[in-house]
Amino acid sequence: MVYKNVDKTEETENSNLFLNSKSSSERQKWLIVGFDPGLTVGIAILDLSGNVIATKSCKEMARAEVIKFIISYGKAVLIATDVYPVPKTVRKLASTLNSKIYSPSKTFTVSSKTELVDSYLNEISSNNSPGNAHERDALAAAIKTYKHYQNKLQQIEKRTEKLGLTAEEVDEIKSMVIKDRPITSAIDDVLKIPEGKDDLEVQIEEMENDIESIDEEKLKGIEEAVRKLKYKIKSQERQIKNLKKKNKLLKRDVRHYKKKNSKLEDKIEKLHYEYSKDILRKKEISSKISIIKGLQEKYTHERALREKLEENLRSMKEIRVMELSEKAVPVKIIESFTREKIKEAMDYWTIKKGDIVLLSSSEGGGSQTASLLINMGIKAVMVVDKMSHPAEEEFEKNMVPVLDANKIDLEMIDEFAVIDKDVLDEEIENWKTSIETRRNKEERNQLLKVIDEYRAHRRRPSNGD
Repeated sequence: MVYKNVDKTEETENSNLFLNSKSSSERQKWLIVGFDPGLTVGIAILDLSGNVIATKSCKEMARAEVIKFIISYGKAVLIATDVYPVPKTVRKLASTLNSKIYSPSKTFTVSSKTELVDSYLNEISSNNSPGNAHERDALAAAIKTYKHYQNKLQQIEKRTEKLGLTAEEVDEIKSMVIKDRPITSAIDDVLKIPEGKDDLEVQIEEMENDIESIDEEKLKGIEEAVRKLKYKIKSQERQIKNLKKKNKLLKRDVRHYKKKNSKLEDKIEKLHYEYSKDILRKKEISSKISIIKGLQEKYTHERALREKLEENLRSMKEIRVMELSEKAVPVKIIESFTREKIKEAMDYWTIKKGDIVLLSSSEGGGSQTASLLINMGIKAVMVVDKMSHPAEEEFEKNMVPVLDANKIDLEMIDEFAVIDKDVLDEEIENWKTSIETRRNKEERNQLLKVIDEYRAHRRRPSNGD
């Protein structure tokens, strides 16, 4: 709840206002007040019979205004909240109004508050519905508090039914019981029945002295006093009997619970022992599982490595067979024309001088990557796409044939390819012939260009002519 700034004078006036209201009417109506603190305050007021008297909400409402609104309907015996733990503002309000606080063991959910309010208003056929969430929360707290005390309040109504008490007097008894007074003591206090043997003897002596002057009105007063005293005696006898019975039951319960407690302690000790054993066993199992998982991962890795090596060995054997054959030549495949993939292929295939390699992709390769293959001493390189001009020039400069794989009949075997030796030799010769022809043509063109330039120079008149 957000209060306006209130100085000490206003606080004193608030307290005086409350005290004056207490003394102004001895039988003022007692109330259950639901209070929802916050920026917007919610207030809901119930009487001790569970009737909804009023609801209100206001933004930044000062404590003085809250108190004034509440005491305009009566005295607050209970301040109820739907929040746990109890907010500081609720404690301050209850202290100012000299009221008892009731709060739930845990904070209500929105759905439970809505269901409680709707159900209760329908039960008592009330049209006093809350206007907003703040009033609903305050009303839910008040209803929850009333239901907590409902059985005891109805018991008071039943016991006072034939005593001829007013509604205000019954509410007075209810307020005292809520403040932890026994029902019988509260009834006696309202009836003003004198307590103690000495007072009773004094009354009897007075009545004996005035017995001759007793008139009908006084006789009725005596009969009323006797009736009240008999009621008090019966009430106290009933209370004593109930207390004795309760004491006997409690003693029996104590014996029962002591025995039960002893069994539970034995059970707890046994469970603790079993729990400790179970923890140790689980730790041991967890450790073994961890070791097994490590071994399984290592085994899986080793098996994959072995399979890869076996595959590599098989391919190498097949390549070796091809190399020894006079008809077929193995072609070792490089995935892409990059340093990383060339290095991987070198490790995998053991590329050596005189090998034929196939580039699955020529993308990314330049003169430097071409130099890597040239330095290995490969016999020829096959491509399936267009190689970059710098790379192609580097191969031509070092007379390493670059063959178009799309025009050659290659046979794929597992991870490498095979080409007929005669076909390969023919393609290499064709490439060399093509290069030599192009170079001769370029040299002839160059020579003709030089001759043309020379002739043009001879035909040009000299400066001296």
